[in-house]
Amino acid sequence: MFELLQNWRRRHWLERARIADADWQAAIARLPILAGLDTVELDRLRDLATLFLHEKALEPAGDLELTPAMGPLIAAQACLPILRLDLDYYRGWHSLILYPEGFLAYHQYTDSNGLVHSVHRPLIGEAWVQGPVILSWADIEATLDEPGLNVVIHEMAHKLDMLTGDANGLPPLHPDMKLMDWSQAFTVAYQDLCRQVDWGRPTVLDSYATDSPGEFFAVVSEAFFETPEVIAEAYPDVYRQLRAFYRQDPLGRRPSA
Repeated sequence: MFELLQNWRRRHWLERARIADADWQAAIARLPILAGLDTVELDRLRDLATLFLHEKALEPAGDLELTPAMGPLIAAQACLPILRLDLDYYRGWHSLILYPEGFLAYHQYTDSNGLVHSVHRPLIGEAWVQGPVILSWADIEATLDEPGLNVVIHEMAHKLDMLTGDANGLPPLHPDMKLMDWSQAFTVAYQDLCRQVDWGRPTVLDSYATDSPGEFFAVVSEAFFETPEVIAEAYPDVYRQLRAFYRQDPLGRRPSA
């Protein structure tokens, strides 16, 4: 009953307040990442983005002033990973906090000796378990034309990962996917990237991906949508698993494909 009511409310909202044509066209014109999506897919993305902005509060922090263009631009990127999934994959959280620039985040961790450390880390994005997503607007804009980097998709990937608990690189797999295949593909790729970083060699992914399996999943998800050819060539098994999870083939929809 709740699901039926929720679907009715969403349809009703789309009929009343779908993102305006001009605002939507302005947003997608700034997103090369959407190249290759057909009309039906862009319409679905627009609906998801509209509902995303309705169900998630966009909250400015610091001295940032929200403009009408910010919401559609962020929502289009945020909803690309769930284009073939569902908005309910973003359940359990309700706000997206937007800073004008990078911010300092306070963290505590316990080392191998049992000592608790408190540190402030400079970040451009952060996702909390059962909490908000925090983003830097300056970095969202700065990476629009930087292939391979997408702070919005990075944090949304963390949110998908967190559906099963802490971010550990294992989002909820579909029934037709095998845990063994996922684990083997990601473990081999993660270990390979860690070796490349340890040896000081150039890597196809940002070295930040070696921070943890959860960060690897988020970084490789960015690249899956931004530069799919890189992942398909360097880590083909990972690409196949991401294609199965996101139910999308970004490489296949590129004009060059």
